[in-house]
Amino acid sequence: MTSHNPDDARADLLCYLVVAQLVAKARTGEWLRTDHLVESGRIWCNANGARFDWHERARLGQIAADLAPQVMETFGLTREQSLLPLFVDGWMLDYESPVVCGIHAVCADRLVR
Repeated sequence: MTSHNPDDARADLLCYLVVAQLVAKARTGEWLRTDHLVESGRIWCNANGARFDWHERARLGQIAADLAPQVMETFGLTREQSLLPLFVDGWMLDYESPVVCGIHAVCADRLVR
């Protein structure tokens, strides 16, 4: 669930985009293109009531692209099966999952630098 704090919402969106990158890599062997990341960000914002312009979504998409390989290695998320437990109700991240919480912490930390 997204917080009303814009910084928390940025970390939530960044976490989602990093996981989207991991899913793409596991399924296709390729990272998402920038336009797909921006579109994923738009969809996430609409679903969560967050308001970021496309410039901010693009910036977060670039950060997600930079973070995804590190997150993949750190958490051992190289196969689609390892990613399934990160979700509840379709594409909603399970924030009770220790792995999702760990990815979110990496994202929040990156945003304060």
